[in-house]
Amino acid sequence: MTSVDADTREAVADAETWKPALPAWRVVLSRELAELWVGGKGLYLILAFSVLLGIETFVLATNAELNLFTPRDMVYEITKIAIQVSMLIGLIIGADSISGERERRTLEGFLLTPASRTQFVFGKFLAGLTAWPVALVLTIPFMVRLSQGGGAIPRAALGGALVGVLLIPAFVAIGIFVSFWCSSNKTSYFISLGVFLVFVLQDRQWLNPIPVGFDFLSKLVVGHADGVVVEGGEGLTPLPVSEIWGSLVAPLVFTLIMLAILFLFVGRNLTLEVRMRSRIARFGGLSAIAVVMVLSNSALASADVPSTRGDLEMAISRDHMVGRAGDSVEFKTVLKNTGTKPTAPVIVAMNIINLSKSGDVVDPEDWSPERTQYVDGLDPGKSVTLPWTVDAVLDGNYMVYLVGIPQPAGPGESSQVVTSPGLHLTIGAFSNLNPSGVLPYTIGVPFAVLVVIVLVLMLRRRRVDAGGSEAESAARS
Repeated sequence: MTSVDADTREAVADAETWKPALPAWRVVLSRELAELWVGGKGLYLILAFSVLLGIETFVLATNAELNLFTPRDMVYEITKIAIQVSMLIGLIIGADSISGERERRTLEGFLLTPASRTQFVFGKFLAGLTAWPVALVLTIPFMVRLSQGGGAIPRAALGGALVGVLLIPAFVAIGIFVSFWCSSNKTSYFISLGVFLVFVLQDRQWLNPIPVGFDFLSKLVVGHADGVVVEGGEGLTPLPVSEIWGSLVAPLVFTLIMLAILFLFVGRNLTLEVRMRSRIARFGGLSAIAVVMVLSNSALASADVPSTRGDLEMAISRDHMVGRAGDSVEFKTVLKNTGTKPTAPVIVAMNIINLSKSGDVVDPEDWSPERTQYVDGLDPGKSVTLPWTVDAVLDGNYMVYLVGIPQPAGPGESSQVVTSPGLHLTIGAFSNLNPSGVLPYTIGVPFAVLVVIVLVLMLRRRRVDAGGSEAESAARS
């Protein structure tokens, strides 16, 4: 009897000191990685990411040839898009993490084990982060192509990696948190997408860490943000990191809060069934916040101002041009004082209108790097020649004209403006099918990802077939 009791006590002691060969989170992580990257949805999400990135690169390169973007601007934009799409991918992976287990009836088996629920959530969380490094690596070839040999690549890659490391874990945590409250993937995906749209569309920096992180990236790569421009180099010089590191405080705090909620609440309260079903059922979508602004129009008394003939005349060096979108039009205007008295300082402003009634409204800032020039007062009989450049952006018929506005004599005074003859622009469509040489990248990178997917599927099928043949041989023996 004594020997039996001793054996029992020894068995109990061994059971109490038993530990698994691997931590539970590593087991969950390895299983999730296999499901994501061996014929799972991770590969297809990355394929969709590469296609979207290729399309956006083509659009940016086209706009660059239309003189709308500088190389630094394009590198910043493609990096920002990569981070945004990666946040969405992390959110999608997180949204499937727990509700998918419930829907497939696989969560019960884990909850019956002695493993910690927090480790289960931690393994799911780490798996959701694995898409971001892959996406960043795929983005670098597009960044190199769009940079056109500029020096923005190191800052964009490091800055993008840093902003992604701060923001993407928060959205993976949000996806897992939403999945924790849902019993089906359909509901989890729907709510997660609504949350993502709220963050993307909300641009108030004190409420949203995303524009704060992108503000840091813009200052680091392009050199300006919030209207602050630093001259030099390519027109813009990236700001020192020491001056902009404070922009990362908000994303860091936001991510820490999301991780605390994830591990302290979800990790401790994970159950097989969803609690508070009535609240989840009512939480079927997110309502948009409508802001109503009431504008009051005051009646302003106005007096008729008689038209007077001024002493300024303006001529233009050309009156018509035929070209294609992307061409640059250079012309000059001559402003002359035909009177007998010196003129006040004159502001010469350029404007562009679309001659087609159904055409798009023209934004002159997209068409010209310099829309306003200032001229000191002209003595009688004197003239000044002003050069202008217009970058044709869209096809169609347009009219360019300039207006000279003498400075009024005082607050209660006005002045007689002078206009130039119109410059008629007949612009054909942009026809370059390979802007900036990006077409091989926009096609090649998605094709390479597709080849990887096919190879992974072939290897997976071969392993399945090999496992089946071994099982049949064992059965015969």
